[in-house]
Amino acid sequence: MFFGEFEYKIDEKGRVPIPPRFRRELKEGVILTPGMENCISVYPLSEWRKLATALTTGSVTRSKLRKLNRAIFATAFSISIDGQGRIALPISLRQYAEIVDDVIIAGANTYLELWNKEQWESEKSISQEQSWQIIESLERH
Repeated sequence: MFFGEFEYKIDEKGRVPIPPRFRRELKEGVILTPGMENCISVYPLSEWRKLATALTTGSVTRSKLRKLNRAIFATAFSISIDGQGRIALPISLRQYAEIVDDVIIAGANTYLELWNKEQWESEKSISQEQSWQIIESLERH
């Protein structure tokens, strides 16, 4: 399980450290994809396999499934963690998430999210504001 918020700087080669507490769980490597709200999603291989399976057994039409698979798998990168616990962020993903110098690594339960610092502050505020409403709606069901 991934939780917490960590701030790092991107080095001159586009690498960012993975928080030490998560390195063992991610030692097999990670899959990086564009996230939903202009962040980078970082999946452990086990979670990526679950996502891939879910996308092959979904209940949507075949044409929609093809489009979804193209959108997700064509933009994904398989990355290894180096000996210093860092991952190299592909330029296209850094541009997508507008990550230049500072990066926030946020735990999101089964995966991590990498954020531009300013965008993270805004998203975190919105998420915290809405979280109690979401929790209360879950409790009613």
